[in-house]
Amino acid sequence: MAHCVTLVQLSISCDHLIDKDIGSKSDPLCVLLQDVGGGSWAELGRTERVRNCSSPEFSKTLQLEYRFETVQKLRFGIYDIDNKTPELRDDDFLGGAECSLGQIVSSQVLTLPLMLKPGKPAGRGTITDFLGKSDPFLEFFRQGDGKWHLVYRSEVIKNNLNPTWKRFSVPVQHFCGGNPSTPIQVQCSDYDSDGSHDLIGTFHTSLAQLQAVPAEFECIHPEKQQKKKSYKNSGTIRVKICRVETEYSFLDYVMGGCQINFTVGVDFTGSNGDPSSPDSLHYLSPTGVNEYLMALWSVGSVVQD
Repeated sequence: MAHCVTLVQLSISCDHLIDKDIGSKSDPLCVLLQDVGGGSWAELGRTERVRNCSSPEFSKTLQLEYRFETVQKLRFGIYDIDNKTPELRDDDFLGGAECSLGQIVSSQVLTLPLMLKPGKPAGRGTITDFLGKSDPFLEFFRQGDGKWHLVYRSEVIKNNLNPTWKRFSVPVQHFCGGNPSTPIQVQCSDYDSDGSHDLIGTFHTSLAQLQAVPAEFECIHPEKQQKKKSYKNSGTIRVKICRVETEYSFLDYVMGGCQINFTVGVDFTGSNGDPSSPDSLHYLSPTGVNEYLMALWSVGSVVQD
């Protein structure tokens, strides 16, 4: 069922949150938890805090894996954040809601009432979840001098979890220093207009491996791999074509044995004028030099070698 696992992103907004602050509106944040069984819930992520807002639209999306064959119970909690501690126990609870990821996927946009506790609504507060998609792009880095150097960045594919990037070409010397075995690191990230791109996953390869097409690589997010034993990958990157094309320079042809024939032709037409006149191209100069001879020397001295 590995092919039925898809990385999804949830975009979250709220309306009519209750105000816990005196003289101002709340500073809400949303935390997402998932039922892991046995009455336990594991935190999957948090949005940013929005200051003084009762109807926030959170810009940070929450990312999780959708498994078609599994009922994934989710819990959303909205808190008024008034301190810098990561703990939520000392923050005011503005309401919560529970649903399954399957409900969100089937509805695409799901609005639920916020509850302070079972049977007690949080005023008119609601939470809306809608399925967002990544804006992925790729970055290629080559290893050198103990560092990773960026050699290529792809275009951003908007709102797509199954992107196909355009073909690109990079000089082999720039891509891997001319060595097909040089380690190459590829990062796949989710584009954000403010520059805070989210890493989707990364993998290591080489030009030699990329040429063994069709090739497929697992994108691994290091932090998720450490935290979750069941984590496999955050998607796969398939290389459809990778070809090294040699572009021969003129020097390559010369050094490769290309023969160059030097043929001289001189035009002795009467229109060139009297050779005894300095205005003629064929002027018989006392120095023995005229424009025709200078042209022959200039070309001949280049090609003689």
